Amino acid sequence: MEDQLEALFEKINGLRVLVIGDVMADAYIRGKVDRISPEAPVPVLHTKTKEVRLGGAANVALNLRALGMEVKICARVGEDDMGEEVLGLLKRENIGTESILQTKERPTTVKTRIIAGGQHLLRLDEENDSPTFDSEKEALIQLAIRGLDGVHAVVFEDYDKGAIFSELIHRVVEKANAQFIPVLVDPKKRNFSDFKGVTLFKPNLKELREGLKIDLDPSNLAAVEQSCVQLAQHLQAKGILLTLSEYGMALWSDGRFHYQPAMARNITDVSGAGDTVIALATACLAAGCSHPTTLQLANLAGGLVCESSGVVPVDKKRLLTEAKGMGLSDLDFLK
Repeated sequence: MEDQLEALFEKINGLRVLVIGDVMADAYIRGKVDRISPEAPVPVLHTKTKEVRLGGAANVALNLRALGMEVKICARVGEDDMGEEVLGLLKRENIGTESILQTKERPTTVKTRIIAGGQHLLRLDEENDSPTFDSEKEALIQLAIRGLDGVHAVVFEDYDKGAIFSELIHRVVEKANAQFIPVLVDPKKRNFSDFKGVTLFKPNLKELREGLKIDLDPSNLAAVEQSCVQLAQHLQAKGILLTLSEYGMALWSDGRFHYQPAMARNITDVSGAGDTVIALATACLAAGCSHPTTLQLANLAGGLVCESSGVVPVDKKRLLTEAKGMGLSDLDFLK
């Protein structure tokens, strides 16, 4: 079993992935609070450190790189200082930026978190999440289509910031399916029903409820299974990977339902856990892993990153060690 795990992790190395989606910067301002402002009943933060990390679709790319994969990203950033910083961070991580569109039409999305003593006080969002302008659409489509060359998987990472739109989805999915390239999706509300015919669709509970307009009790596994089947039929998807927070994850594929309960963890911060889950699923399917094995490893990886503060990529060595300790079952390959 351990040899199989090591073979899988070795096989992932060097596989090529295209990430399409909403890139953003995650900024952190950390400091100390020891008094209340005399101007208003709010804490005064004495700033100690400032940091910018890759966020959104860029964090998915970062997780894929941490797993040893070759990654390029199709996205949109502003012609501004933060856009240049994001491009610099991507290049530093050896993530391909040739499919990124820089635009004057909107700023780079930035989420700034204000933190004191480990406590998250406030988040500031700088963004323009309006739909993609017609003048940008064909350029993004062509960048994405060219980016498909030579990849083993493509993942849509949608944050509803406007970089993903229906025509882009349809053109990429059609070409990827024709080339037998797995297509995975981490959706949001705006484009939820546009992702038809994909390999694996990964909503969370809130997204599934909104997308299907249903009320789902995650503790009722029969209802969870029925909802996964309903969603798969609605999207004509080969598989549904549903994240259920503290209830774990569920998977429907090949006419079968699988459930993986959440593992006991010292949860510090859930930020970025969904990015890690979709990255692990992408890596596993690109390597030809079965869906049940993909479920087990994605569930484990998502729990691991929740033990760290802030948005951080998965630690591949630790993931392998813990997977061995779990004695993963049903470790097999599709090809």
